[in-house]
Amino acid sequence: MTSLGEQFGTSTGLAKRLASRGDLSGFLMALCQAIGADSYMLVAVVNDQNRSDVRIVASNWIYDTIQLVGHETVAAIAQCAHAAAPGARPRPITTREAPALAGVLGGEEARLLDVLGHGEIYALRLNVGRQRLFMLLSTEEPGQLDPAELARAQIRCCHALSQVPDLLAATTQQDPLSDRERECLYWVSEGKTTDEVALILGVSSNTVNSYVTHAIQKFSASNRVMAVATAIRSGIF
Repeated sequence: MTSLGEQFGTSTGLAKRLASRGDLSGFLMALCQAIGADSYMLVAVVNDQNRSDVRIVASNWIYDTIQLVGHETVAAIAQCAHAAAPGARPRPITTREAPALAGVLGGEEARLLDVLGHGEIYALRLNVGRQRLFMLLSTEEPGQLDPAELARAQIRCCHALSQVPDLLAATTQQDPLSDRERECLYWVSEGKTTDEVALILGVSSNTVNSYVTHAIQKFSASNRVMAVATAIRSGIF
């Protein structure tokens, strides 16, 4: 197995070569080869009030696996208690034992993952600016990966990805707002008061305030003005 240092060199030098999504996929494939993983998935998670939406940034999981398991399960795995922060020792999720992970994997999803080549999965949290990124690395057979090598790969990923914020922003760009949240924030951007927005949409002022508050939280903004500016920059309206 090639060492990570031999495979990638410095994080800064590597980042200079990450100019496209193809480069990013190549980097992740090389990382898998270096540590002995069979599959990778890099995801961004956007937390709503009632659920978590996942955006797959790069992955070599087969399409059927993602469709059968579902994005909500992917989000649950990425954010479960086994997901290791940088510097912590990664813990495996063995899919044939996954039904014991309440709220993460049910028996059917676990069996599907096992049959489709994901017998063991590691979830790694990546600190990349303000973005919530997670890496899922899996193997067909449990016990193939060295947790120490995984921890080093995790730090290298954080360093490399932090050098290319524009690339990540382009690949994770999405509209996290519901239709009502977008409508309320749009009318706020047009200078309408809360009462005026409520009249336009036929809802109560409290409801308008609630939708706008949710939009502010989703954008990690500090106030309405910042949320509106973020929506405009993102092309949401």
